[in-house]
Amino acid sequence: MQNIRNFCIIAHIDHGKSTLADRLLELTHTVNERQMEAQVLDSMDLEKEKGITIKSHAIQMDYLQGGQKYVLNLIDTPGHVDFSYEVSRAIASCEGALLIVDATQGIQAQTISNLYLALEHDLEIIPVINKIDMEAAMVDEVSDQIIDLIGCKKEAIIPVSAKTGFNVEKILEAVVERIPPPKGNESAPLQALIFDSVFNSFRGIIAYCKVVNGVLRKGEKVKFINTGKEYIADEVGILRLNMEPRNEMRTGDVGYIISGIKTAAEVKVGDTITTCENPAKQSIAGFEDVKPMVFAGIYPVSTDEYEDLRAAMEKLQLNDASLTFEPESSLALGFGFRCGFLGLLHMEIIQERLYREFDMDVITTVPNVSFNVYTTQGETITVHNPSGLPAPTLIDHVEEPYIKAQVITKTDYLGIVMKLCLDKRGILKNQHFISPTRVELSLDMPLSEIVFDFYDKLKSISRGYASFDYQLCDYRPAELAKLDILLNSEPVDALSALIYKDHAYDFGRKMCEKLKELIPRQQFDIAIQAAIGAKIIARETVKAVRKDVLAKCYGGDISRKRKLLEKQKKGKKRMRQVGNVEVPQDAFLAVLKMD
Repeated sequence: MQNIRNFCIIAHIDHGKSTLADRLLELTHTVNERQMEAQVLDSMDLEKEKGITIKSHAIQMDYLQGGQKYVLNLIDTPGHVDFSYEVSRAIASCEGALLIVDATQGIQAQTISNLYLALEHDLEIIPVINKIDMEAAMVDEVSDQIIDLIGCKKEAIIPVSAKTGFNVEKILEAVVERIPPPKGNESAPLQALIFDSVFNSFRGIIAYCKVVNGVLRKGEKVKFINTGKEYIADEVGILRLNMEPRNEMRTGDVGYIISGIKTAAEVKVGDTITTCENPAKQSIAGFEDVKPMVFAGIYPVSTDEYEDLRAAMEKLQLNDASLTFEPESSLALGFGFRCGFLGLLHMEIIQERLYREFDMDVITTVPNVSFNVYTTQGETITVHNPSGLPAPTLIDHVEEPYIKAQVITKTDYLGIVMKLCLDKRGILKNQHFISPTRVELSLDMPLSEIVFDFYDKLKSISRGYASFDYQLCDYRPAELAKLDILLNSEPVDALSALIYKDHAYDFGRKMCEKLKELIPRQQFDIAIQAAIGAKIIARETVKAVRKDVLAKCYGGDISRKRKLLEKQKKGKKRMRQVGNVEVPQDAFLAVLKMD
């Protein structure tokens, strides 16, 4: 156990975590030249295409130093704020962390929030400056920023270039010297923490775990403490590039267990595995339940696929513990699920994974956040969906979630970034200059304002320099209005939204204009209206496609023409009564991309 080191890599987006992991695997000969590729740990096609890490990936490496053989368990984590739950789970299963900072960009918001996560778990931090081979690298300036942030000595910072491999072996030496071995007792009853799981159609559910105390042996009868279910450990082993079976996993090892579990609900991330013969008294205090930030409805394109969608979501939830869902139905779309996501990127990734991994084509409704509604009877209702709002006469007041936001930007863009935040109803709390050219803003903002396009706008006005991080703080009273979209006087519940009163008129008008472009023309006029309660605030009309009934009349009496036009008018009127309007999938997505 003295020769085991468990560590993870934490950093902001695009600071070179996965590239550095590639170099470490090459140096320790864990991956041979034939298996080597860029982002070798990112197993999904989606991750390679977008160049981001979505899942944390664990891998074991062997390293020789001073004649001693060390076992290093590395976990590569995502950088994006939407996947911070993955990072918190990786941190809970390690004793140390490599904090990577890009030499060309310096410290960013996500760097700070991931660092605080690591410090809460008492992890040993090894600071690393990456990309020192680039012309724009500011090694001394970034070193000073790191020293200010974590109070280390300048010699403790390791400058590397993950792309060329320069100085990377220093990191391995530092891992062995600075990070403590895992604490635990091999003779105590078994306690193994599940930090991830994946579904395999042949083997059932494979749970990834870290042995905190005791020994996990193949063929033993094990029990999951939280669910109370018992299984036989058919296979246990360690995680290399592929899974390698072993006869036992000892204290401090990170590996996997296969026990033929078929039902997704039986494996919970954060659960503890123990043996049936000599069970542990309590489970390990691991992870708190994830709090979804953004809610949206996901519906199958054809209603027959509802059960297939449920099965797909359950399998996806195994691999992504931050996804939550519950059944709901909509008048326009039939049966589906109301899903909770950590952010808009998370929602986009889930939609894409459903399509790629399970061949499920889905319709996603307008995302929104959850509100607390206080009724005149003194009840409190949590509303995730605008259609669940009580009648306006029954509502006393509504509270919406607020977040504590941190924005780090260059001083050149301070004015426009501040204007964007204040336009989104932000309240400036603090302004702190990290260096002469970089400033950190602390704000309180309503979560509903950042759900749509705040992040994209922030990136575009600051030319990609501003970074953003947030955590939920509390609920505050809000002036909200329920905006309904009516097509031919029929409300489309999937397009309704809860929105700040002063923004409702603008939003309704833009919605109508956008829908007018997207809804195909029919044989009759379609009225698109935005309404708050009984009051119509905006209207657009999609004109009917009309056949030229006068084509056969050349010359002749006007009464012949009028007769034909009246006949057509009657037909259109009848058609309007029986005709219904199909809303295309683009319309639901277009709402998200409104300027």
